[in-house]
Amino acid sequence: MAVHQLDAWGAGYGTDMSETVAYIVAELVTNAVTHGREPGRDFELRLLLSDSGALRIEVSDTRSEPLPTTPPEPAPDAETGRGLLLVQALADADGVTPRPVGKTVWAALHLRTNDGQGEANPPGFQ
Repeated sequence: MAVHQLDAWGAGYGTDMSETVAYIVAELVTNAVTHGREPGRDFELRLLLSDSGALRIEVSDTRSEPLPTTPPEPAPDAETGRGLLLVQALADADGVTPRPVGKTVWAALHLRTNDGQGEANPPGFQ
């Protein structure tokens, strides 16, 4: 659904931007399903596009424990623990925002359209 919406916004299927957003969405949603789930409650995915082309990906869940601002470095032989580090490397900005019930983990980046146009530094979503 995310890459379909991106295509409608001008970042076509299979582009570098589409693949980057697909990876970020997959990582944040997987974390919500794996670590943020409470019995009887679900998660929410939101994609927000500003007029200037800044894209914000939000995944909200119902667990309220805080996340570290910098994910810990996994052991060199660990098979997990690198997802949020990769999200930080791919996104222009990222963070966690508390909610009345749970939290929202988000990542923001500038959406580059099929013609490659766009600002290099997107405005932040704070």
